[in-house]
Amino acid sequence: MTTPAPSSAPPPPSRWPALGILCAGQLMIILDGSIVTVALPTIQQDLGFTQAGLAWVVNSYLLAFAGLLLLSGRLGDLLGGKQVFIVGLVVFTAASLACGLASAPWALVTFRFIQGVGGALVSAVALGMIITLFQDSGERAKALAAYAFVAAAGSSLGLILGGVLTQSLSWEWVFLVNVPIGVVAVILTLRVVPGLRGIGVREGADISGAVLVTGGLMLLVYTIIKADDHSWGDGRTLGLSAVSLVLLAAFVLRQARAAKPLLPLHIFRSRIISGANVIMLLLVAGLFGYQFCTALYLQNVLGYDALKTGLAFLPAPVTIAVVSLGLSARLNQRFGARPVLVGGLLLVAAALALLARVPGDGQYAVDIVPAFVLLGLGFGAAMPALMGQAMSVSSPSDAGIASGLVNTTQQVGASIGTAVLATLAASRTASLLADGGSRVDALTGGFRLAYALSAVFVAVGVLVAVFLLRTSRSKEPDDAGHAPSDTTVATG
Repeated sequence: MTTPAPSSAPPPPSRWPALGILCAGQLMIILDGSIVTVALPTIQQDLGFTQAGLAWVVNSYLLAFAGLLLLSGRLGDLLGGKQVFIVGLVVFTAASLACGLASAPWALVTFRFIQGVGGALVSAVALGMIITLFQDSGERAKALAAYAFVAAAGSSLGLILGGVLTQSLSWEWVFLVNVPIGVVAVILTLRVVPGLRGIGVREGADISGAVLVTGGLMLLVYTIIKADDHSWGDGRTLGLSAVSLVLLAAFVLRQARAAKPLLPLHIFRSRIISGANVIMLLLVAGLFGYQFCTALYLQNVLGYDALKTGLAFLPAPVTIAVVSLGLSARLNQRFGARPVLVGGLLLVAAALALLARVPGDGQYAVDIVPAFVLLGLGFGAAMPALMGQAMSVSSPSDAGIASGLVNTTQQVGASIGTAVLATLAASRTASLLADGGSRVDALTGGFRLAYALSAVFVAVGVLVAVFLLRTSRSKEPDDAGHAPSDTTVATG
């Protein structure tokens, strides 16, 4: 890989307002992933969903979103990030309106799938556009810190907003709130965001590869989702897993032979990018397990309602904001990305280990808040550094696919973390109940196991960062994630 010569053209003056618009669009997509959760009981009652059918209000969105991220990122490289971002906003906004007006279960599930398509188009290109707009290392570090904060805090803010809208208005407003935001975002994008040209469809119009990767990812996510119903050792689960892996393996083979691949495999020659995506998967798997279990612990053990549960999460995003927006860029420039990443991951693992000790009669201020603050400190430092490493591409023409790849990694990690940890927590709870334990003690025991395994996931991420991201000094990406001058080679 070689880095193109730096352009002598000055950076676009609208890059900072553009950053705000890109982050706002990404925040809207992330909020939608959690804002609906709080409204599910009301949706079930009003539209007559069965319990099994209700899950597809979430799952249909996730299938489209996770399955199309990689393809959407490459489309951003080929057609131009701004164009794909606008199309995604329009699709997402229109689908949100349709969801809010839905009067039957089939309609809501269908429009949620279309929402996922729009969400994938927006999310897949936003990060790549930020990398392209900010070439100065100091500015890029600040921009990545802002993006990381949005990515980290969005889910928690969605729980709060979902509770407020559902209790004060109606469930329809968890969707309708996106409409005015989306319209304004489209107008501002047209006026403010620089038009970044793509490399052209002819440079990567790999239809066969697109079908293979989209089908493989959708089937993989579907298999993970349905594993709760059929168990991980069930023949159906194993069979679907095998088919999805065969499709993804065929995609890799296709990319190795295609003259103009959808996913240029040279991007994986960098151990920095490969290692960062592995860490991202482990970190997100652990944190989604933490969010899922904490919400249930607060409601089913401590007796919190939906709104109080959402507000209880506030210490984490507030701390993340302070660290990611105020300190992370300076930490990365002072100590380097890898030490900051390792230190942040260690703090996150320690926070999850603290939560693994929560009692059945826990006190929020004593047993929850310290872990939330510690997690916020660690995540606020680690995520911008990790984003920079994952986006350390050598050419702007690869920024979109790198963005789509890191977003795909996050979604697969979230699916795995939620499915695996929820299954193991439920199994542990059932075992404790069978042994004669009380409901509260059994639930707490299940959550403790999930927290402990989440800590293990992140601890493994620390090992990957220490050993796989170790590079020679002359070939290490800079603090904001700029690529080295040639192919990254690990030492030792």
